[in-house]
Amino acid sequence: MSRRVHTVLAAVLAAVLGAVLLPGAARAATVNYVALGDSYSSGVGAAPYDLSTCLRSQKSYAPLWAAAHSVTSFKFPACGGAVTADVLNNQVGQLSSSTTLVTITIGGNDAGFADVMTSCRFGSTSSCESAVNESRTFTTATLPARLDATYAAIRNRAPNARLVVLGYPRLFETGSCGLLAMSSYKRTILNQAADTLNGVIAGRVAAAGGTFVDARPFFAGHGVCAAQPWIRDVSGVIEAYHPNADGYRYGYLAALTAAIG
Repeated sequence: MSRRVHTVLAAVLAAVLGAVLLPGAARAATVNYVALGDSYSSGVGAAPYDLSTCLRSQKSYAPLWAAAHSVTSFKFPACGGAVTADVLNNQVGQLSSSTTLVTITIGGNDAGFADVMTSCRFGSTSSCESAVNESRTFTTATLPARLDATYAAIRNRAPNARLVVLGYPRLFETGSCGLLAMSSYKRTILNQAADTLNGVIAGRVAAAGGTFVDARPFFAGHGVCAAQPWIRDVSGVIEAYHPNADGYRYGYLAALTAAIG
Protein backbone atom coordinates (compact mmCIF):
# COMPACT_ATOMS: atom_id res chain seq x y z
CA MET A 1 0.00 0.00 0.00
CA SER A 2 1.42 3.39 -0.96
CA ARG A 3 2.37 6.11 1.55
CA ARG A 4 -0.37 8.35 0.06
CA VAL A 5 -3.07 5.74 0.72
CA HIS A 6 -1.78 5.27 4.29
CA THR A 7 -2.00 9.03 4.82
CA VAL A 8 -5.57 9.25 3.52
CA LEU A 9 -6.73 6.31 5.64
CA ALA A 10 -5.11 7.80 8.71
CA ALA A 11 -6.89 11.09 8.16
CA VAL A 12 -10.26 9.38 7.72
CA LEU A 13 -9.72 7.27 10.84
CA ALA A 14 -8.77 10.32 12.87
CA ALA A 15 -11.92 12.13 11.73
CA VAL A 16 -14.14 9.18 12.61
CA LEU A 17 -12.55 8.68 16.01
CA GLY A 18 -12.77 12.38 16.69
CA ALA A 19 -16.50 12.39 15.98
CA VAL A 20 -17.05 9.31 18.19
CA LEU A 21 -14.72 10.07 21.07
CA LEU A 22 -15.03 13.86 21.06
CA PRO A 23 -18.62 14.64 20.15
CA GLY A 24 -18.17 18.25 21.23
CA ALA A 25 -15.84 18.80 18.29
CA ALA A 26 -18.72 18.26 15.90
CA ARG A 27 -20.98 20.77 17.65
CA ALA A 28 -21.41 24.39 16.82
CA ALA A 29 -19.00 26.83 18.43
CA THR A 30 -19.88 28.08 21.89
CA VAL A 31 -21.82 31.36 21.83
CA ASN A 32 -21.81 33.42 25.00
CA TYR A 33 -23.98 36.39 24.09
CA VAL A 34 -24.41 39.66 26.00
CA ALA A 35 -26.95 42.23 24.78
CA LEU A 36 -26.12 45.76 25.91
CA GLY A 37 -27.71 49.09 25.12
CA ASP A 38 -30.70 51.36 25.45
CA SER A 39 -34.45 51.01 24.97
CA TYR A 40 -34.04 49.94 21.34
CA SER A 41 -32.23 46.88 22.65
CA SER A 42 -34.21 46.29 25.85
CA GLY A 43 -37.42 46.06 23.83
CA VAL A 44 -39.39 49.16 24.81
CA GLY A 45 -42.48 49.21 22.64
CA ALA A 46 -43.12 45.48 22.74
CA ALA A 47 -44.69 44.62 26.11
CA PRO A 48 -44.89 42.67 28.37
CA TYR A 49 -41.77 43.66 30.28
CA ASP A 50 -39.79 42.12 33.10
CA LEU A 51 -40.09 43.38 36.66
CA SER A 52 -37.06 45.68 36.45
CA THR A 53 -37.19 49.40 35.70
CA CYS A 54 -35.40 48.76 32.40
CA LEU A 55 -38.49 47.62 30.46
CA ARG A 56 -36.84 44.50 29.07
CA SER A 57 -38.99 42.43 26.74
CA GLN A 58 -38.54 38.93 25.43
CA LYS A 59 -39.92 40.27 22.16
CA SER A 60 -36.82 42.36 21.57
CA TYR A 61 -34.36 41.29 18.89
CA ALA A 62 -31.72 40.09 21.37
CA PRO A 63 -33.70 37.35 23.17
CA LEU A 64 -35.31 36.40 19.85
CA TRP A 65 -31.88 35.91 18.28
CA ALA A 66 -30.62 34.01 21.32
CA ALA A 67 -33.64 31.68 21.26
CA ALA A 68 -33.23 30.99 17.54
CA HIS A 69 -29.54 30.11 17.93
CA SER A 70 -29.57 28.02 21.12
CA VAL A 71 -26.73 30.03 22.61
CA THR A 72 -24.63 28.64 25.43
CA SER A 73 -25.33 31.65 27.64
CA PHE A 74 -27.32 34.85 27.26
CA LYS A 75 -27.13 37.98 29.41
CA PHE A 76 -29.49 40.91 28.84
CA PRO A 77 -28.46 44.04 30.77
CA ALA A 78 -29.77 46.46 28.12
CA CYS A 79 -31.91 49.12 29.78
CA GLY A 80 -34.48 51.62 28.60
CA GLY A 81 -33.20 55.19 28.86
CA ALA A 82 -29.53 54.20 28.88
CA VAL A 83 -26.83 56.59 27.72
CA THR A 84 -23.19 55.70 27.09
CA ALA A 85 -22.30 56.38 30.75
CA ASP A 86 -24.91 53.84 31.87
CA VAL A 87 -23.39 51.20 29.61
CA LEU A 88 -19.96 51.92 31.10
CA ASN A 89 -21.14 52.03 34.70
CA ASN A 90 -23.89 49.44 34.80
CA GLN A 91 -23.68 47.08 31.83
CA VAL A 92 -20.14 46.21 30.72
CA GLY A 93 -19.61 44.40 34.02
CA GLN A 94 -21.62 41.54 32.49
CA LEU A 95 -18.84 40.98 29.96
CA SER A 96 -15.84 38.70 30.34
CA SER A 97 -13.09 37.02 28.35
CA SER A 98 -15.51 34.15 27.66
CA THR A 99 -18.04 36.46 25.96
CA THR A 100 -18.12 35.71 22.24
CA LEU A 101 -20.84 38.08 20.99
CA VAL A 102 -21.88 41.57 22.08
CA THR A 103 -24.71 43.56 20.52
CA ILE A 104 -25.62 47.13 21.38
CA THR A 105 -27.71 50.13 20.39
CA ILE A 106 -26.50 53.31 22.08
CA GLY A 107 -26.11 57.02 21.39
CA GLY A 108 -29.67 58.13 20.77
CA ASN A 109 -30.32 59.19 24.35
CA ASP A 110 -26.96 60.94 24.58
CA ALA A 111 -28.09 63.00 21.60
CA GLY A 112 -31.32 64.02 23.36
CA PHE A 113 -33.79 61.65 21.71
CA ALA A 114 -36.67 62.24 24.14
CA ASP A 115 -36.35 66.04 24.19
CA VAL A 116 -36.12 66.25 20.42
CA MET A 117 -39.17 64.07 19.91
CA THR A 118 -41.17 66.07 22.46
CA SER A 119 -40.19 69.40 20.88
CA CYS A 120 -41.14 68.22 17.42
CA ARG A 121 -44.35 66.43 18.34
CA PHE A 122 -45.82 69.14 20.55
CA GLY A 123 -43.86 72.30 19.68
CA SER A 124 -43.70 74.67 16.77
CA THR A 125 -41.74 74.11 13.59
CA SER A 126 -39.05 76.50 14.78
CA SER A 127 -38.69 74.74 18.16
CA CYS A 128 -38.44 71.43 16.34
CA GLU A 129 -35.75 72.80 14.03
CA SER A 130 -33.83 74.18 16.97
CA ALA A 131 -33.96 70.89 18.87
CA VAL A 132 -32.91 68.90 15.82
CA ASN A 133 -30.02 71.23 15.04
CA GLU A 134 -28.77 71.13 18.63
CA SER A 135 -28.93 67.35 18.61
CA ARG A 136 -27.09 67.09 15.30
CA THR A 137 -24.33 69.38 16.58
CA PHE A 138 -23.92 67.20 19.65
CA THR A 139 -23.97 64.06 17.50
CA THR A 140 -21.12 65.21 15.28
CA ALA A 141 -19.01 67.06 17.86
CA THR A 142 -19.39 65.28 21.21
CA LEU A 143 -20.90 61.85 20.67
CA PRO A 144 -17.95 60.29 18.76
CA ALA A 145 -15.67 60.39 21.81
CA ARG A 146 -18.39 58.85 23.99
CA LEU A 147 -18.92 56.04 21.50
CA ASP A 148 -15.17 55.44 21.24
CA ALA A 149 -14.92 55.11 25.03
CA THR A 150 -17.89 52.74 25.12
CA TYR A 151 -16.58 50.46 22.38
CA ALA A 152 -13.10 50.48 23.95
CA ALA A 153 -14.54 49.40 27.30
CA ILE A 154 -16.43 46.57 25.61
CA ARG A 155 -13.24 45.47 23.85
CA ASN A 156 -11.32 45.61 27.11
CA ARG A 157 -13.85 43.55 29.05
CA ALA A 158 -14.62 41.11 26.22
CA PRO A 159 -11.45 40.82 24.11
CA ASN A 160 -12.62 37.63 22.38
CA ALA A 161 -16.09 38.86 21.45
CA ARG A 162 -17.48 40.02 18.15
CA LEU A 163 -18.83 43.55 18.59
CA VAL A 164 -22.05 44.19 16.65
CA VAL A 165 -23.56 47.67 16.83
CA LEU A 166 -27.06 48.17 15.49
CA GLY A 167 -28.16 51.58 14.24
CA TYR A 168 -31.51 53.30 14.53
CA PRO A 169 -34.35 53.27 12.00
CA ARG A 170 -35.84 56.33 10.36
CA LEU A 171 -38.97 56.78 12.44
CA PHE A 172 -41.33 58.25 9.89
CA GLU A 173 -42.88 57.92 6.52
CA THR A 174 -43.25 61.42 5.08
CA GLY A 175 -46.47 61.14 3.10
CA SER A 176 -49.99 62.02 4.19
CA CYS A 177 -50.60 61.20 7.85
CA GLY A 178 -53.80 62.90 8.99
CA LEU A 179 -54.59 66.28 10.49
CA LEU A 180 -53.13 65.61 13.97
CA ALA A 181 -49.81 64.21 12.80
CA MET A 182 -46.50 66.03 12.65
CA SER A 183 -45.97 67.92 9.44
CA SER A 184 -44.12 66.25 6.61
CA TYR A 185 -41.32 68.77 7.10
CA LYS A 186 -40.84 67.86 10.77
CA ARG A 187 -40.83 64.18 9.94
CA THR A 188 -38.29 64.77 7.19
CA ILE A 189 -35.79 66.63 9.36
CA LEU A 190 -36.15 64.02 12.10
CA ASN A 191 -35.34 61.29 9.58
CA GLN A 192 -32.35 63.32 8.42
CA ALA A 193 -31.17 63.59 12.02
CA ALA A 194 -31.42 59.80 12.29
CA ASP A 195 -29.25 59.53 9.18
CA THR A 196 -26.64 61.79 10.79
CA LEU A 197 -26.67 59.72 13.96
CA ASN A 198 -26.30 56.47 12.04
CA GLY A 199 -23.43 57.88 10.02
CA VAL A 200 -21.51 58.87 13.13
CA ILE A 201 -22.15 55.51 14.80
CA ALA A 202 -21.09 53.59 11.70
CA GLY A 203 -17.84 55.53 11.50
CA ARG A 204 -16.91 54.92 15.12
CA VAL A 205 -17.84 51.23 14.88
CA ALA A 206 -15.53 50.86 11.88
CA ALA A 207 -12.73 52.55 13.82
CA ALA A 208 -13.28 50.09 16.67
CA GLY A 209 -13.16 47.10 14.33
CA GLY A 210 -16.78 46.17 14.95
CA THR A 211 -19.71 45.37 12.69
CA PHE A 212 -22.31 48.08 12.06
CA VAL A 213 -25.82 46.84 11.26
CA ASP A 214 -27.93 49.40 9.43
CA ALA A 215 -31.55 48.91 10.46
CA ARG A 216 -32.96 51.56 8.11
CA PRO A 217 -33.46 49.36 5.02
CA PHE A 218 -35.32 46.78 7.08
CA PHE A 219 -37.75 49.33 8.54
CA ALA A 220 -38.28 51.15 5.23
CA GLY A 221 -41.98 51.59 4.51
CA HIS A 222 -42.94 50.74 8.09
CA GLY A 223 -42.34 53.96 9.99
CA VAL A 224 -44.95 56.06 11.75
CA CYS A 225 -47.67 56.98 9.22
CA ALA A 226 -47.23 53.75 7.25
CA ALA A 227 -50.16 51.48 6.52
CA GLN A 228 -48.43 48.81 8.63
CA PRO A 229 -46.19 50.73 11.06
CA TRP A 230 -43.45 48.95 13.00
CA ILE A 231 -42.80 52.12 15.04
CA ARG A 232 -45.22 53.35 17.72
CA ASP A 233 -46.57 56.91 17.65
CA VAL A 234 -47.34 58.92 20.82
CA SER A 235 -50.24 56.68 21.86
CA GLY A 236 -47.91 54.50 23.89
CA VAL A 237 -46.45 57.40 25.99
CA ILE A 238 -43.28 55.68 27.30
CA GLU A 239 -43.32 53.43 24.25
CA ALA A 240 -43.69 56.33 21.80
CA TYR A 241 -41.32 56.26 18.83
CA HIS A 242 -40.00 52.80 19.62
CA PRO A 243 -40.42 49.62 17.57
CA ASN A 244 -43.43 47.43 18.22
CA ALA A 245 -43.16 43.63 18.29
CA ASP A 246 -43.13 43.45 14.48
CA GLY A 247 -40.41 46.07 14.39
CA TYR A 248 -38.16 44.03 16.65
CA ARG A 249 -38.83 40.77 14.82
CA TYR A 250 -39.03 41.84 11.18
CA GLY A 251 -36.86 44.94 11.45
CA TYR A 252 -34.10 44.52 14.01
CA LEU A 253 -33.94 40.73 14.21
CA ALA A 254 -33.97 40.46 10.42
CA ALA A 255 -31.19 43.04 10.17
CA LEU A 256 -29.06 41.28 12.78
CA THR A 257 -29.62 37.88 11.20
CA ALA A 258 -28.70 39.20 7.76
CA ALA A 259 -25.46 40.57 9.19
CA ILE A 260 -24.22 37.68 11.33
CA GLY A 261 -26.47 34.71 10.56
